[in-house]
Amino acid sequence: MVDEMFVRTGVPFLGGGASSPRVRPRGSSATIRSAIAWFLVVFLAGSGSAAPEDMSPADPAPPSVDVLPSKQGLEVPNDPYIPGPEPIFEHPFVRPVESQVRWVYEGYKSVQVNVDLGGNNISGDAANEPSIAIDPNNPDRIVIGWRQFDSILSDFRQAGRGYSHDGGLSWIFPGVLQRGEFGSDPVVDSDPQGNFYYYSLQPEREKSRPWGCWLYKSSNGGVTFAPGIYGYGGDKAWMTIDKTSGPSAGNIYIVWSPNAGCCGGNLFTRSLNGGQTFMPPIPVPLNPFTGTITVASDGSVYLCGAADYAGAPVMRSVDARVPVITPTFGLATRAYLGGTTVFGTGPNPGGLLGQIWIATGPPGPQSRNVYVCGSVRPLTGDDPLDVMFAASYNGGTDWATPVRVNDDFRQGPWQWFATMSVAPNGRIDVIWNDTRDDVSVQRSQVYYSNSNSEGRTWSTNVAVSVPFEHHVGYPQQNKLGDYYHMISDNEGTNLAYAATFNGEQDVYFLRIERQLERCVATGEPVVAGLDCNGNGVTDDCDIKRGTSDDKDSNFIPDECESDFDGDGLVDGGDPDIDNDGVMNLRDICDHTPLGYNVLKNGRTFGDLDESCSTDLVDYGLLQACFIEGGPSHDGLFRYCVPNFDADGDKDVDLFDVAEFQLSYTGF
Repeated sequence: MVDEMFVRTGVPFLGGGASSPRVRPRGSSATIRSAIAWFLVVFLAGSGSAAPEDMSPADPAPPSVDVLPSKQGLEVPNDPYIPGPEPIFEHPFVRPVESQVRWVYEGYKSVQVNVDLGGNNISGDAANEPSIAIDPNNPDRIVIGWRQFDSILSDFRQAGRGYSHDGGLSWIFPGVLQRGEFGSDPVVDSDPQGNFYYYSLQPEREKSRPWGCWLYKSSNGGVTFAPGIYGYGGDKAWMTIDKTSGPSAGNIYIVWSPNAGCCGGNLFTRSLNGGQTFMPPIPVPLNPFTGTITVASDGSVYLCGAADYAGAPVMRSVDARVPVITPTFGLATRAYLGGTTVFGTGPNPGGLLGQIWIATGPPGPQSRNVYVCGSVRPLTGDDPLDVMFAASYNGGTDWATPVRVNDDFRQGPWQWFATMSVAPNGRIDVIWNDTRDDVSVQRSQVYYSNSNSEGRTWSTNVAVSVPFEHHVGYPQQNKLGDYYHMISDNEGTNLAYAATFNGEQDVYFLRIERQLERCVATGEPVVAGLDCNGNGVTDDCDIKRGTSDDKDSNFIPDECESDFDGDGLVDGGDPDIDNDGVMNLRDICDHTPLGYNVLKNGRTFGDLDESCSTDLVDYGLLQACFIEGGPSHDGLFRYCVPNFDADGDKDVDLFDVAEFQLSYTGF
């Protein structure tokens, strides 16, 4: 996404746009010489009709530039298009949940999204940089967009997308938006009516509109999308849709980076009519790179950008929602994060190590709260990357001291791709990729933390995914994309992320809930499963609530497992299963019936055939030894004495027969 941004790699963002003396964007001489006219449409007052809409010309004149930015970087097709399997457009059925590819870690289920019709992995492709949207009226309807590489032999990517109508339990990948059309930097969102929108960078779709983005709309839950509408845009665009209950509900706001875009230094546009037309772009103070955008509960629009030594730029517009006014940004400040955004190094050598996220508090006492979070390189110390969070409690005017979210204390781990979202009840959720459990920094694992104190304190970090090797599966680009995306609700959060569980880059959906609290409070399962003890509560919830022990940590209540010797320790966690004094590691027969005499290796006395039982076969051998045995016997003697001579007199006699009877199991 931002590969074209810097001449050098492995350097932090320093901000300031093209004027920065430390970072030189390529193609900074590009300027806009043409003006694009736009109109205001006056609506009848009190008619109950929609608010006045921004209008863009049906075929606006292309910007006049010295160097076309579409040739500056890597967000253009360098390799030829290699077609993948023919797309599947519509399915009149819901795939059985059991057929979907899943990876489960400690009860957290990651469900693969880019799958074939049978729910199986598509070998040889790559998918990364996902964005997620949820229908606010029906949370079972979810859409995820991503960069789809039909073959890892080519960096040609398309606008991949998938949908789920069962809350993410199963997914359908009906093919890319436009087969054979280069598409990147996907962003998806939904409006208050439940329509889905997909904003895709298609920089060479029309030569007269370099670095253009197109907006696609779906009114059937993501099954199909209407043809795209030109929506200006550029590299690393982000989109948000107003979901407040006010008159601005449904407004679409978009911002993109200044290094490569449609319109020079003009970086912001909006649509007031569901994406039918867009306002000609306008400048944004502080020229934010690789930023995100959000709408507060009062309809104000907040933007942020990559962090430099002074902090992450934060801009606010209180009038972007007003139809008859060209938006202005009355607030332009910085949120200090104690570090810088990093590009082109570590676990993601060809891309961002994460973008900066901005979010606001819910209506009510927290409505003036503004939050900024991201993975940054600390300005002091040797830690390569931390997840840092900053909060403003007065609309972005003043910022509190930043707080570190990751709770590891070892220098060296990379906490990258930090992603933040806020639930309607005010809970703040953050996830990130973490290498803390791999000193070689070859494997990452998704970690999670939340805050119920407006960001002042954070919960203990919890791993929520299987570890994966982040350096494998590159599709002719040395990166896993540039971002993940997440949406929170009051019960948990919904994450779209990329990982390499299959040895290649794929996109996954992960539902993260506050599992312990929910289970203890309601008895609802953490993982749908069995109720082995028949108490009406699933096994995983019994264990979480403490009503069942799980001493062997296998997620099965101990009362449902075998305790061979009855000592209160289930066999999986008992070091001496048969309580014969021989530890399991040295016990050849670890299920010897209780009370029988055993040898040092755990076999019962007289078990000459090593069947772990002193049975009729052994009894027959004992008889032969008793009749033919004795110190002078040469035949069976070498077997008889070692196995049947209990008293050590080098003879098998009546005393030994009596001892044998004590060990005889009869089977």
